[in-house]
Amino acid sequence: MKKFILLTLLIQLSFLANAQYQVNAVKNGDAYYQNPIFAGDYPDPSILRDGEDYFIVHSSFEYYPGLLIWHSKDLINWTPVTNALHKYVGSVWAPDLVKYKNRYYIYFPANNTNYVISADSINGQWSDPIDLKIGGIDPGHVVDANGKLYLYFSNGGYVPLSDDGLTVKGEIIYAYSGWQIPREWSIECFCLEGPKLVRHGNYYYLTVAEGGTAGPATSHMVISARSKTPFGPWENSPYNPIERTKDSSEKWWSKGHATLFEDAKGAWWIVFHAYENGHYNMGRQTLLQPVEWTSEGWFRTPAGIKTQEPIKKPAGITSTPAFSLSDNFDGTTLKPHWKFFGEYDTARFHVADNSVIIKGKGQSVGDCSPLLCIPSDHSYTAEVELTVEGNAIGGLVLFYNNSAYSGILADKENVLANLRGWQFPTEKKVIQNHVYLRLKNINNTVDMYYNTDGKTWRKIENSIEVSAMHHNVLGGFLSLRLGFCSIGNGRVSFKNFVYKPLL
Repeated sequence: MKKFILLTLLIQLSFLANAQYQVNAVKNGDAYYQNPIFAGDYPDPSILRDGEDYFIVHSSFEYYPGLLIWHSKDLINWTPVTNALHKYVGSVWAPDLVKYKNRYYIYFPANNTNYVISADSINGQWSDPIDLKIGGIDPGHVVDANGKLYLYFSNGGYVPLSDDGLTVKGEIIYAYSGWQIPREWSIECFCLEGPKLVRHGNYYYLTVAEGGTAGPATSHMVISARSKTPFGPWENSPYNPIERTKDSSEKWWSKGHATLFEDAKGAWWIVFHAYENGHYNMGRQTLLQPVEWTSEGWFRTPAGIKTQEPIKKPAGITSTPAFSLSDNFDGTTLKPHWKFFGEYDTARFHVADNSVIIKGKGQSVGDCSPLLCIPSDHSYTAEVELTVEGNAIGGLVLFYNNSAYSGILADKENVLANLRGWQFPTEKKVIQNHVYLRLKNINNTVDMYYNTDGKTWRKIENSIEVSAMHHNVLGGFLSLRLGFCSIGNGRVSFKNFVYKPLL
């Protein structure tokens, strides 16, 4: 019996290691799912149903290549398709992924303007970004009854587009002023944002966020309005806010930025983001909930549906999750979940011999443009084998931004600790250019290890606590990510990256 239990546990752990999303057992059984559908930093989701296929894209901020598109058949389990943005244009905020006349488009704001990229296939090749030369954030695409295209923005205004969707063809027209938030509610700001438009029956439905993305747990909320035309006048829903965190004791905070959509079987849903209570540094995670239509033509959250409780799965083809953060760097290209912070310089790295080799840059973790991925668990281990060449320093780090990071590093001879930017040798003259490094994160307390033979791990004396590395402390709407740094003169080879969730 003990052997059977052990075998079952090993099988479950093997599944967890290869399933990025929906990894936890759901107490109501296999017919139910548990939020989030994207664990980790996946904010501002924009979803597109294309027949029986679903595609989703999120804000990518300073992480490049950007605008990673994911695919699913069941809305629960997702696999990466491709990065749509390779040219650096600044910090990329809330995008909108749409299909029009058999061509795919992503509209997104960056660098105080808005851009569009397009492709004949969702798999690419995606075009270089075209500057629409208009300010505002969170563009939302809509087509009117005559087939004319428009973009809405967070200020409640819209502009007409050319027939090919690649040029703004007029001035902004203001059409919607939002839903009045009761003054006694604790919010960050009014902050109308994230307009998404859908036609259903005789109405266009405008879904927006209000209340502020972060700040108090009760800030963000989902607001709905409808109109007979995309141009208004807009009538606010009597069920507003459609979704909102009412108390900081709840599991999910600042719920907002929703997209309303119909699935392949005719059911309706909203996909939105939220912070997780106690794990704010994971960023805004992607959640999914059903909605129902009333006889008066409004949508609302069905009775009994709670964001933190199991929810009945959508009807559809279950797709087996095959995605894992672990990487043996086979082939000659990086897998699409890896991102450089603040740049995408293809001359600086290459993939060969089951390694990613990165030239050193800068003099600190903060100015070296680390290569990062998104951890999806409260507790995990991450380890990597590295070889240092020249006067480089390589490391395994937890990175929020250029001023906030920590981790374990190595030069040619020494193992170094980095505690919030304070970097020093912690184990002197213990290596010869080659070492294995490990981080063990247990609910934001991180221990650090190294070994020289691939077998025996030695914990260094230094540990770090990372719960405060999040937006409400540091700003930027980012998250604490995991990855590699290559600093100084020389280069560092990384291989055998292994990420393991800890239950």
